[in-house]
Amino acid sequence: MFVNAIQRVAGFTRAIHSISRNFGSTKVERGAATLFFVNQEGWALTCKHVAQWLTQADAINKKYEQYQNESKNLNTGQKKALAKRMGLDESKTAEMKVTFVDCVDHISNIRFFLHPEYDLAVLKFEGFQKVSISGNPLFLKEDQSAQPGAMLCRLGFPFPEFSNFQLNTEKETLEWTKIGQPRSPRFPIEGMLTRFLGDKAGKVYGIEMSTPGLRGQSGGPLFDPEGRIVGMQSRTKHLYLGFDIEEKEVIAHGKVKKVNDYAFIHLGECIHVSVIKEFLRKNEVSFEEG
Repeated sequence: MFVNAIQRVAGFTRAIHSISRNFGSTKVERGAATLFFVNQEGWALTCKHVAQWLTQADAINKKYEQYQNESKNLNTGQKKALAKRMGLDESKTAEMKVTFVDCVDHISNIRFFLHPEYDLAVLKFEGFQKVSISGNPLFLKEDQSAQPGAMLCRLGFPFPEFSNFQLNTEKETLEWTKIGQPRSPRFPIEGMLTRFLGDKAGKVYGIEMSTPGLRGQSGGPLFDPEGRIVGMQSRTKHLYLGFDIEEKEVIAHGKVKKVNDYAFIHLGECIHVSVIKEFLRKNEVSFEEG
């Protein structure tokens, strides 16, 4: 149903990769999110919470760089005292490096435009010569043509399998490398449009899906079987079903065990295409409808 649509949408959907570690730790955590380009001019869409996550990286790294500069000639005790004064400890993220995979050939700056109410952000890449995408998204022209019961699909990068990074123990800093796997496989997940989401004023701003959006798919496009953009994956909510199982005896691996289970349904929430188009027009970003 979505084979051709996925091929089309994959042309302008890209991954955001991150690496991070806590202060004093050698364990590197991988993270991922998704964005999709609106046009060839370097404009792209993602979630507001993703954009805020990206801007936090600058503040985190500046504090760590300050610590490194000020601790160069200090002994161990003095370094610990400095770290305490700066609020750095093993429970805090000390470094976070971000890369935009296969987006543009060069980035000098990224501007963020955050929606004042909804989980939506527009990004503007600057300083590039070439955008590394194929095709432009076609946003659904008739906003209400997608109704409950429609089958839709999301695309993103929920499983970070990239390995092109290392912890430079000599410099005590994270860095990207030219070796290792620089990409993660894209992952589609289909579902049925179940309900619309409205704000207190009654405005429809979102779409509820019968299946969850996976971690790393935030900011990825929601599209119909023709590949037209219907929305953008934002979050997943968990609704309690009340199908409780307590002290239930089951036989597992040849042994009798008592189990407990409390069931939830996991539903994806997406930003509605009408809100996306309205925000693009407000920021004078050109896009195509169909």
